[in-house]
Amino acid sequence: MSQPSGFSYGWVVVAVGALMTCVGFGSMLSLAVFLQPISQDMGWSRSGVSAAATIDFLCMGLSALFWGALSDRFGTRIVVLAGALLLGIGLIAASQAATLWQFQLAFGVVIGIAAGSFYAPMMAAASAWIEEHRSLAVALVSAGMGVAPLTVAPFASWLITAYDWRTAMLVIGIVALALLVPAALLVRPAPRAATPAAAGGANAPDAPWTAAQAFRTPQFITLALAHFACCAAHSGPIFHMVSYAMVCGIAPLTAVTVYSLAGFSGLGGRLLLGALADRLGAKHVLVGGLLVQALSVATYLAVGQLGEFYALSVIFGLAYGGVMPLYAVLVREYFGARIMGTVFGAVSAFASLGMALGPLAGGWVFDTYQTYNWLYIGSFAIGLAAVAVALGFPSAKRPTRPSLDLGRAAA
Repeated sequence: MSQPSGFSYGWVVVAVGALMTCVGFGSMLSLAVFLQPISQDMGWSRSGVSAAATIDFLCMGLSALFWGALSDRFGTRIVVLAGALLLGIGLIAASQAATLWQFQLAFGVVIGIAAGSFYAPMMAAASAWIEEHRSLAVALVSAGMGVAPLTVAPFASWLITAYDWRTAMLVIGIVALALLVPAALLVRPAPRAATPAAAGGANAPDAPWTAAQAFRTPQFITLALAHFACCAAHSGPIFHMVSYAMVCGIAPLTAVTVYSLAGFSGLGGRLLLGALADRLGAKHVLVGGLLVQALSVATYLAVGQLGEFYALSVIFGLAYGGVMPLYAVLVREYFGARIMGTVFGAVSAFASLGMALGPLAGGWVFDTYQTYNWLYIGSFAIGLAAVAVALGFPSAKRPTRPSLDLGRAAA
């Protein structure tokens, strides 16, 4: 009898998740806007500043499994509250850094660990609350990442122009605390499902998976490798998008709009591909989105004018944004709700390792060759590898309880 009220509050949890991914990832990815001002003001190389982003993704990946397991055991609220506090502390500390290692520690390690607390736990919480439109729900949580370039990045750019990079980062840290700490208190555990099928998804009852069993399945291995290659393919082009546009002669504030448009398109892509996944199946939509992403990355080698950047940003954003929530959908469909935080945290850890490659690789490529061409060539090749891996995903359906019971009897 409590399902209608629970269902309605589930969308509150979805909204909180979208806010957290927006502020959390937006703050972290705003380093793309800070890159040139920090490098010029402090005399640090682009690869040195970009390394902070690489550290971000490494720490986010290493902490994602930890945060996911904690959310499964102790609940999502305490996890995201801790992450909100760490995010604000990291941004404020980074704004006061006097040396490169101090900046890398604060912006890389602290903010990276904080960002890992939002994505997997909130995706798991949203999928536990929403049953009928689960793909749409997780897409909306992930959509916060698409909104970030439309909000945090322009806000950071305006603050840098009006003041300086230190003031901008300090203000963003204070705003992050003011928004996320109260939002974390709104997170509630989902009510228990009325039936075993509801607990595990539409395809099968909630089979008694353990994390150790899940990590040995071909489904987990395939998802982890596909997510790794997917993120490795788009992280460099995303992070260096503003810098590349400026290299092509586009003014700094205008270059940020190219980045923002890609983020806006990513928001649309999450909603569009999420809705398509509910109809066509997540695997088929994932493969198509990964192919469009790879082709879009290669097209960066042929653009140079503002209109071309805008057009490509729309297509690229739709693709890379749209595929991101689909991994969570496949994890939930196959492994169920009980260990989703742990399993999707592990999948997200591989994704974070992929994201860690692009910023540092792009910075090194530009410092070495004074051009980004090799970044896009390498990213295109990795994007095609992601398509090949995703095509090999065995099945989105879990074995039913009777087959498990038969397996035990045979043993």
